[in-house]
Amino acid sequence: MKRVVDLNTPHDKFFKKTLGDAEIAKDFIVNYLPKQLVQVIDVTTLEPQKDSFINEKLEENFSDLLFKVNICNNEGYLYILFEHKSYPAKDISLQLLKYMVEIWEAKRKKEQVKGLPIIIPLVMYHGKQNWNIPKNIGELINGYAELPEEVKVYVPTFEYLLYDLSIYTDEDIKGVAQLRIMFTLFRDLMTTTGEVLRQSIHRALYYLNDLEDKQTAVGYVETMMHYIFSVAKDLTEADVEQMIQQLERNNIEGSELVMTLAEMWMEKGMEKGMEKGMEKGRSLGKTEALSEVALLQLTNKLGNLPQDVKDAIAQADIPTLQLILTNIFSIQGIDEVKRYL
Repeated sequence: MKRVVDLNTPHDKFFKKTLGDAEIAKDFIVNYLPKQLVQVIDVTTLEPQKDSFINEKLEENFSDLLFKVNICNNEGYLYILFEHKSYPAKDISLQLLKYMVEIWEAKRKKEQVKGLPIIIPLVMYHGKQNWNIPKNIGELINGYAELPEEVKVYVPTFEYLLYDLSIYTDEDIKGVAQLRIMFTLFRDLMTTTGEVLRQSIHRALYYLNDLEDKQTAVGYVETMMHYIFSVAKDLTEADVEQMIQQLERNNIEGSELVMTLAEMWMEKGMEKGMEKGMEKGRSLGKTEALSEVALLQLTNKLGNLPQDVKDAIAQADIPTLQLILTNIFSIQGIDEVKRYL
């Protein structure tokens, strides 16, 4: 089948880290697909496929997952298209048809089969605008509703399952912890700020209590936190400290977890520092960028810094600046900063 496209968006990584797990995907089927479909799908046969059908032009706006599974005692597929831009694509039905044909063509070419497997298309969306576009190709065709049934049989129409996460309430979100976390964060991170955003992140972290194997959860938590830091708006250092404390209360601990989160936050701070420097019309090198970030983070934490400390930070080398930023969560006063310098 078609090569796997290497996507680098935080949405894609978190989506595939969660739903790409077969056990989580099975739980998604049981909890979110219509009952009439659940009754004919044998979830014990579910197998994630490595194929992706998103081309390079669309990879920043879409992700996809393909699962092989027995449907009505025959081989079939579930194809999940995840749209992570802020507004729905009007031609989503045509895109799905294109991908479904590619799956069929690859199946016939690879296995030389005569019959075609059933493919059930699903669309997940978490943009700011509610989904208000047709859910089948027929609705896109001019005058389709008025056509006589004898003519409609010539139109290749189908309907897809839609999951508009923006309209899900907390009560609607169910399933294993990873599913509840994914639905909650996808619903809120792009659309909320301030206290509403903090409460959503707190709720997602709380769901970690329900993970069955917390010892192996560190990798998932790192992916989740990377997604939060990449997408959430207006997070402060205090917010990050509260997240780490909540993770520790949930017994989600790894020898390098706190360090990893600190590095993620530092990286985000560096990006902000670089952007600020560019706004001033100057191109920052790595040392200058680290200096700006260190000044910004320390000022946010300790208030206005003495001039001698500012000068020392401006003259510090890269290892010293990295050490300060890595330990930013534990620094409590100016004297501690001076010891690093």
